[in-house]
Amino acid sequence: MIGERLRLARNRSGMSLRDLSNALESLVSPQAIGKYERNEMTPSSGVMYALCDILDVSMAYFMPSQNVTLTKVDFRKKSTTKLQEQAQVQTVILNWVDNYLQIEQILGMNSAEWNNPIEGRRPIKTLEDAEVLAEDVRKNWGLGSDPILNITEVLEENGLKVLIQDFPNSVSGLNCTVSDAQRSREVPTIIVNRQHGLERRRLTLAHELAHELIDGSEIDEKLEEKLATRFAGALLMPAAHVRREVGEKRQSFSYPELMELKRLYRVSGAALLVRFRDLGIITPSILTYAFQSIARTWRSTEPQPIEKHSSDRQELPCRFRRLCFRALSEKLISTSKAAELLETDEQSIKEALKGQLATE
Repeated sequence: MIGERLRLARNRSGMSLRDLSNALESLVSPQAIGKYERNEMTPSSGVMYALCDILDVSMAYFMPSQNVTLTKVDFRKKSTTKLQEQAQVQTVILNWVDNYLQIEQILGMNSAEWNNPIEGRRPIKTLEDAEVLAEDVRKNWGLGSDPILNITEVLEENGLKVLIQDFPNSVSGLNCTVSDAQRSREVPTIIVNRQHGLERRRLTLAHELAHELIDGSEIDEKLEEKLATRFAGALLMPAAHVRREVGEKRQSFSYPELMELKRLYRVSGAALLVRFRDLGIITPSILTYAFQSIARTWRSTEPQPIEKHSSDRQELPCRFRRLCFRALSEKLISTSKAAELLETDEQSIKEALKGQLATE
């Protein structure tokens, strides 16, 4: 366990084995550090303290309360994310899931089980297959045919852990699996970048859900990405609903209508237009003209971002924070423990509690 976390912390710092050995002033050799990372040797307490100081991590980082390891992290093969950035993301994931499982254990509750809507992974090869998969997810999760107001909440209710965090810009989102050895199970987790706008985050969440459901063993990564993108559009903008609101065939749209539609489906303006093309509502040539005229800047700059032009909720994951305050209210943890789990300071916890009391 220490080995994996040491490797991630070292990669996050950008150090080689020799660099770390030199930073430790040759307290241990590069070969010894390599053995630590392979769990062939255990560092002494003195070396552990020195590693924490050099790598800027706490002792708790190396000794988590839950025996969790990353068994799958889906950085795409063509991803521009650097090794150092990947290690940074993986470190955040491990710490956060460890805290999440810890609070569930404190409350004496089982973690929400992953409610897979299709019982496993489905091999799909066509865009039509992706449409059907999205329809099946909606049906089996009881989502109906209306737009999904809060996709984050839907995923959490169905047992997926959702982490929204500040990550390098090269990381839009990813799905991963965390192994919980203590309970002998796998914990599916979806990660999205908080620095991206709400519209993009929603599409990313739906896109990563697709990767959790698609069996890509017989298709290449490029096709799987296309299928996941089509699934995301179909999940957030169901075909029947879009046709009812927009019409079967259109030659043009006004800017106010498009802005109302993007707020209805809570997606980006560009994704909305692409969905119209996918459903045959507009032709590819009309889509091309739109991106050369009314939507010429929409791929890089979101028109009327939802978060800036409304008071709507930002769809932040709520379950973990809610469980922490539940444990605090039931006096199962202290304010300092709550601050540790939520990675904030005690004063912020106390102010949050005063705010809750003030609204009662």
